[in-house]
Amino acid sequence: MGSARNLLLLSSSRLHGHGYLEHARGQLEDLFKGASVKTVLFVPYALRDHDKYTATVRDALQPWGYTVEGLHTKPDPVQALSTAQAIFVGGGNTFVLLRTLYKLQLLEPIRELVLRRGLPYVGSSAGTNVATRSIHTTNDMPVAYPPSFDALALVPFNINPHYLDPEVGSQHKGETRDERLEEFVAYHQLPVLGLREGTSVRVEGEKATLLGDRNAKLFKADGNTQELAPQADLSFLLQQE
Repeated sequence: MGSARNLLLLSSSRLHGHGYLEHARGQLEDLFKGASVKTVLFVPYALRDHDKYTATVRDALQPWGYTVEGLHTKPDPVQALSTAQAIFVGGGNTFVLLRTLYKLQLLEPIRELVLRRGLPYVGSSAGTNVATRSIHTTNDMPVAYPPSFDALALVPFNINPHYLDPEVGSQHKGETRDERLEEFVAYHQLPVLGLREGTSVRVEGEKATLLGDRNAKLFKADGNTQELAPQADLSFLLQQE
């Protein structure tokens, strides 16, 4: 299972100093051109205004030569997915996104298309969270209640998008991101990949690679951590049960 995977999992769609998706253009075009994609089916459910969100993505991708259609405009979402050339699941609120995917009964169709048939999948932020085994390591407020935290499991590990390092010398006494992720690991004994802004994970079949110009931080199942450099081979994370 998973041998057909063709994924790009972005920490975020925006990066300081760049336009929307601009920092990831090379990564996106590598995926799209490699799969002869001309039309991208956008999944806008993580934000409230689906039309506006789809227009934002269209404005970014259209000048690069890609047509963007919103899944929310399709009378039969499952049929639209089955004929899609690629899907892009956008960021926003992870809880809202996952609840909507459950409500529309889209998890199994997406999983089948991506894992068995090789449908290219791009996720950003919340769209990356739902691509993993669960949404336990999102940063979002639980403004909606999905029936389960179990997600698409296109990869068998968790990701924390927008990972932030603890601020040296900070007087803030609340939990740091590290402490929250360490708590998840302590309860679940599962690894979490902290993706800093501007980084992403490229998955091709059983091979996974860290992209971008910054390190990622791996919170290991045994409680230890490891810094991973750009272009690091992450394929070992695909071997999780």
